[in-house]
Amino acid sequence: MEKAAAHSRILELRSILEENSRLYYVDNAPRMSDYEYDQLMHELEALEADFPEFASDDSPTRRVGSDLEDNAAGSPSGREFVQRPHRYPMLSLGNTYSIEEVEEFSARADKALDMSFTYCCELKFDGTAICLTYRKGKLVQALTRGDGIVGDDVTQNAFRISNIPRQLKGDYPEEFEIRGEVLMPFEAFDHLNELRVLDEEQPFANPRNAASGSLKLLNPDEVAGRGLWCTLYHIPAQSLDFESHDQALRAAASWGLPVSEHRRLCRNIAEIKEYIDYWDVERKNLPFATDGVVIKINEMACQRALGYTSKSPRWAVAYKFKAEQALTPILSIDYQVGRTGAITPVANLEPVLLSGTIVKRATLVNEDQMRMLDIHEGDSVYVEKGGEIIPKITAVEPSRRKPGAKLPAFPSVCPDCGTPLVREEDEAKWFCPNSDGCPMQIKGELLHFTGRKAMDILAGEATVDQLFTLGLARTPADLYDLSLHQLMALEGWREKSAMRFRASLDKSKEVPFERVLFALGIRYVGETTAKAVARYFGDIDSLIAASEEQLKEVPDVGDVSAASIYSYFKDERHLIEIQRLKAHGLHFGAETPSENLSDALAGKSIVISGTFSISRDDMKALIEKHGGKNSGSISGKTSFLLAGEKPGPEKLRKCAQLDVPILSEEDFLKLLPADEQGAKDDKVEQLSLF
Repeated sequence: MEKAAAHSRILELRSILEENSRLYYVDNAPRMSDYEYDQLMHELEALEADFPEFASDDSPTRRVGSDLEDNAAGSPSGREFVQRPHRYPMLSLGNTYSIEEVEEFSARADKALDMSFTYCCELKFDGTAICLTYRKGKLVQALTRGDGIVGDDVTQNAFRISNIPRQLKGDYPEEFEIRGEVLMPFEAFDHLNELRVLDEEQPFANPRNAASGSLKLLNPDEVAGRGLWCTLYHIPAQSLDFESHDQALRAAASWGLPVSEHRRLCRNIAEIKEYIDYWDVERKNLPFATDGVVIKINEMACQRALGYTSKSPRWAVAYKFKAEQALTPILSIDYQVGRTGAITPVANLEPVLLSGTIVKRATLVNEDQMRMLDIHEGDSVYVEKGGEIIPKITAVEPSRRKPGAKLPAFPSVCPDCGTPLVREEDEAKWFCPNSDGCPMQIKGELLHFTGRKAMDILAGEATVDQLFTLGLARTPADLYDLSLHQLMALEGWREKSAMRFRASLDKSKEVPFERVLFALGIRYVGETTAKAVARYFGDIDSLIAASEEQLKEVPDVGDVSAASIYSYFKDERHLIEIQRLKAHGLHFGAETPSENLSDALAGKSIVISGTFSISRDDMKALIEKHGGKNSGSISGKTSFLLAGEKPGPEKLRKCAQLDVPILSEEDFLKLLPADEQGAKDDKVEQLSLF
């Protein structure tokens, strides 16, 4: 490859890998398979080796994937954690899908070491890394991997994971670190995703994403309900002095720590292969996800002799299993109607065991995906399930296609109400436009309205279906019209259940305007957009009167969502529904804001990133108190980026692209009245005393 072409490809690969690393570690929403990511990483490693003049310390080949957010207002978790340094760097493992490369790893160790050694083989758990510190037998700190140098402090959340002991037993050391993985078992994962689907939330793609997202929840008590558990597999050699890795783990188990019982000591490559082959099959019977085997040199003296690269230990390697597949026939195809009217084709399959569960259905995503796969009626298809709630069909086996098999006819009308389907230019899906008359959409809207993040009314899928079927509820306002007598007359209802339902309706009248707006189910209006719109306009009447151009002025509202909101409030049926909900006492006006300290930041849209001398919540409150608006993302409407220490690199790059000014905390404070600067300095001084 020519030097210029190599340099271009290196830059392209770095960009792709950095973006997908963020999606994997921070957003918990990967778009690329582990295998695809690893293949691109290996390509980048090879190019950097062939063209060392283009090597860089910032390359993904030299850095650990980071789960640290850029501390922006719009971060996926919706919160920040205090970041603390790791006592010892928390590195990642080199990995391979080839047994030949495991043999090369063994050969390199043989050549480098002048002493005999063994291997400790363990399962590679598909979760999120954690580092625990115990002092005098008590758990005092839990950190995520972060960027390997610093991690997020999730100690309070770790306290809520049932098998992480707060107090050790036996003859434990004075202080030490131990590292491992936080997992979500399949049973807990399936239960969580069922609840998310009922709440009209996006289900987690797999247990790893669910575990990572759950570990960074705002409310530690909510963590306790996620069914997480932990397995520990490494005590850093600098932390405690043991002769072998296996000895360290046996000691940890004796102190009451959750150490995996599935490890095995191996003497040679033949025994390593035997272990890999066994678990490549047996892993399907485990209650949690595993994606490979980790092979470690067991003796600590050998580990010290081999040392580390900038990114990973030389004494360990991960062998990763290829994604599990199953081949099974399609029995039929259903076309489901979602809450927004989107039509999703779902294949009904001959049941097959995959990743520990029986798979009977798999999504075909949309019409384009069906055509790309060349799906025919009765085809046998390959199905993959990395924990998805509805597994994916990845390919067709053409050798099993029956002669004369026909292409399935994608419906031209709604399978539920018969309305002709529409497909907008930029949409991949077909939609039923009959939003107020299609039974599945109506029931979906009712479920969305009653959901936990909306009005939080005690009405699940069965209740909504019952009320709809009997003609008692067609719109959300109908729910508030239901009398105790009507409810108690329903099959399966008793006085207690009817009173609890009515009580939840009464309590929902306390829900703030921004959640009521989200509950209305306006297309393209999620929680964040609803909050921004509610705070910008203040009440429903101002929002109804707004033009599309005025809607576009709201932070986080783009052309598509502005058009959707505008169209929604031009429909007379929706205006009548809002009047009915108003009459029932729902909040359609924001809380009266407290008086601003000044208008120094009036009309300014500000994005903050990094850490400051005061908490980020205090900094955002300071902006609002002086008339400014906080925004979560950089755009052409951004007045400036307020950058503290370690601001997010993506936001800095975006500012450079859009020519958005960047202000330091010191420069920002100069915009405020002098008395506010003094008050802030007093607060910092008070905090420094503790």
